[in-house]
This record gives sequence, C-alpha cells and structure tokens, in this order.
Amino acid sequence: LYRKSSIGQCLTDILDDLVNQNTLSSDLAMKVLVQFDKSINEALAAKAKSKTAFKGHLHTYRFCDNVWTFILENANFKTDTETVSAELVKIVACAAKTTEEAAKL
Repeated sequence: LYRKSSIGQCLTDILDDLVNQNTLSSDLAMKVLVQFDKSINEALAAKAKSKTAFKGHLHTYRFCDNVWTFILENANFKTDTETVSAELVKIVACAAKTTEEAAKL
C-alpha cells in the first residue's frame, strides 16, 4: 500500500535501477521492499496518533480482491486542529497484515 507513496515510489525506482545494473539481485530487492512495508507500518502505528473524520457525497464505491475503493465528492476532512476540503477524493482501504503474515510473503 505504501509503495505507491512518493517515498515508496522512489525506493522502488532505485531498486529497479540497481537490479537492471546487476548491482543488486531481484531477491534482495524484494526483501528490501518487504522490510519497507513492515517498517512503514510499524512507524505509522507507533507515531500516528491523531484521528481524522471525513464527510462527503459518495460518488462511487467498489470492493475487489479484498480492497475497498471509495470516490467522494465535496469531501471535508476534520482533525483536532484543521479542516481540509476537496472536490474529489479517492480512498483505498485494505485489511492490514500482521508481521507474521507479511513475513510469509
């Protein structure tokens, strides 16, 4: 999930370059990505403590391969300190894997 973030994309690009240059094996690159997934999940679980509430008009929703996708129109996100509005928002949600489940991949 976090591989699509800017830091995840950068890591994937660098690993692809290293694999293409035969500097890094593809197996080791996959192990780095699995460790990235574990580390980012652990860091967010430990550090992210704020809550956000959101409202909006549900334009579209879909459930496929255990992944929910919601498209909201005129969405408002509220935290303790601020409110952010957006005309169109895409939310993708999936079940979190435990560390043991992720290690089996």
